Amino acid sequence: MTGSYDRWLVLLSLLVAIFASYTALDLASRITSSRGVAARWWLCGGAFSMGTGIWSMHFIGMLAFSLPVPMGYSIPVTLLSMLIAIVVSGFALYMVSRDTLKGANLVKGGILMGFGISAMHYTGMFAMEAYPPIHYDPWLFTASVGIAIVASIAALWIAFTLRSEVSWWLYARLLSAVVMGFAITGMHYTGMAAARFAPDTICLTGAIVDNSWMAGTIAAITFIVLCVTLALSTFDSHLASETARMAASLKVANEELQHAALHDGLTRLPNRLLLEDRIGQAIASAERTSNKFALMFVDLDRFKIVNDSLGHFVGDDLLKRVSERLQHLVRNEDTVSRLGGDEFVILLRAISRAEDAAMVAGKILNAIKAPIRVQDHELSISASIGISVYPSHGNTAQELITKADAAMYQAKSSGRNQFQVFGAEMSTFFPERLALENDLRHALERGEFELHYQPKFGVSDGAMTGMEALLRWRHSRKGLIAPGEFIPLAEETGLILPIGDWVLREACAQNKVWQDKGLAKVRVAVNISGVQFRQKDMLTSIKAALEATQLAPENLELEITESVVMQDAARAEGVFRKLGEMGVRISIDDFGTGYSSLSYLKRFSIHTLKIDRSFIRELPGNADDAAIVSAIIALAHNLRLKVVAEGVEGEAQLQVLRSLGADEFQGYLRSRPVPVVDFERFLAGLAAPGKNTSHPGTESKGRFSTAEGT
Repeated sequence: MTGSYDRWLVLLSLLVAIFASYTALDLASRITSSRGVAARWWLCGGAFSMGTGIWSMHFIGMLAFSLPVPMGYSIPVTLLSMLIAIVVSGFALYMVSRDTLKGANLVKGGILMGFGISAMHYTGMFAMEAYPPIHYDPWLFTASVGIAIVASIAALWIAFTLRSEVSWWLYARLLSAVVMGFAITGMHYTGMAAARFAPDTICLTGAIVDNSWMAGTIAAITFIVLCVTLALSTFDSHLASETARMAASLKVANEELQHAALHDGLTRLPNRLLLEDRIGQAIASAERTSNKFALMFVDLDRFKIVNDSLGHFVGDDLLKRVSERLQHLVRNEDTVSRLGGDEFVILLRAISRAEDAAMVAGKILNAIKAPIRVQDHELSISASIGISVYPSHGNTAQELITKADAAMYQAKSSGRNQFQVFGAEMSTFFPERLALENDLRHALERGEFELHYQPKFGVSDGAMTGMEALLRWRHSRKGLIAPGEFIPLAEETGLILPIGDWVLREACAQNKVWQDKGLAKVRVAVNISGVQFRQKDMLTSIKAALEATQLAPENLELEITESVVMQDAARAEGVFRKLGEMGVRISIDDFGTGYSSLSYLKRFSIHTLKIDRSFIRELPGNADDAAIVSAIIALAHNLRLKVVAEGVEGEAQLQVLRSLGADEFQGYLRSRPVPVVDFERFLAGLAAPGKNTSHPGTESKGRFSTAEGT
């Protein structure tokens, strides 16, 4: 008996096979990317979906075959064939989800899968329950089994290869699904061609429903199952992709955070935390190999002047340029780090002796000293370097850094622009500094500060024209401490603010007391530090001090250094104008030593320029200093400003100043800074004609030998 095929149902079976193959390829990637319970659920669900798709293709293919007699199918046997398809699909998905698929395993798996598909097909054929039984052509039967095996091997290999979720492999999956669909369909119709029906064949079960209607129903149900499976797979894939993307972003963020936690934000150099870790590694390595290594503490000299005069942006760029130079001077295994500010620490790994570090330090000094171009400014700076060597100077990172720091401070105090190797005599530096800082914090409340006064005199007639209040610290154990020892520490710790307020109020109050006693009404000058000047409430503090002491504003003069003024000239102009409106006089201290800008100077509401002592010291012998002093005096007079020369110690210096036209002077020639009692005695002498009042500090020269100025 010869049968015929419904070509539309044949086409439908092919489409179902292709769709099922594509779903199987997609499921392979989901199972591979999942772990644990999720992977097992995907395997079970995928086996059902893929098995249903393959079985549907075979069943639709059988329904496409028509005989002259009505045909039916045994439901139990049909369900058995479907179960075989699901088990075979589960086996296939398990094979391709493994980490590796060797050639031998591929062949074995393909053979087993091919036999399984053949068993599904011929079990489905047996469900027809034809009588007499169906006979099969041995060659075509063998060919169908062979096609099933070859198709299974190819399908396993394709699914294993294309299980990745790379987007451009979508087209490869589509093409592979078409190939697999044709292979599965070819196996089925080869098996159908092998079937031989007797002329008197009848179906024992009888026809149940129309073949076309049944094929359409099965195809629709299969399509829904495959679509749902594919949709779930796509959703899970998208979710996994988003999770992976977020995980990757989190990883990048963590790496960036870790880098930020271990590196300096400005120069990108390792910070203290990473430096200490690398020092720890160097210590462990040195202990194993008995080698040495060195730390170099590098601090830029007078870096604050650059920041104050040119601004922090220029200062930051300068630090970047210096860090680049330092990195070029060391080996790859060495570490250049920045601790903060203008402080760098260099770890030199595996040196033979301390002299090796000294040689590198010399190269660093020369490199830093070379001019650096920063934002249209050509800067020349220097550095001070302290060196410590393991194990001679310590066995921990903290100890080595501390001793290199102490050696650096020794280099600074010895004249800057040099290096020092740590020595035993430097070990007391930090304990003494900490003790001094602690005492300084309590000095104000303990009443240990006092003001000394130094008079100013007219150059032409020698008459007293004013006085300067100078801060001194009478320490309970160390005695009188000069301002050069504690003022920098006070500025660094911020203690200069309350101390400065005390100096201002005390000087105003003392001047008012002297005036109330009928002594000479003279102006008192008070030094204002850069920290004080940058405070927003400075004007309020000055006004409050004048109101509290009832001192007339014209009897107060504020001395501000040139470098502080030029740090923010626009703000300084506004502050000076308001002080002038209050009646307070302004003096520019240490004129000529900072970064001057004469175009701004003419706009400032100031009254006096004080020539720094460095230009007075070598008069009259130094012609260059004499020329500078002469130029400053001429400039000041042209701007209607008075000129005060400080640090005058000899009569010859005074004669030069007189010839150049200076207005006032102060210095040891007439008086050192003296305590309140001595200065009051001098003022009283001025009020009583006939007394010797020309040298208020004469009787105190042996007792008060501190330097001028704050």
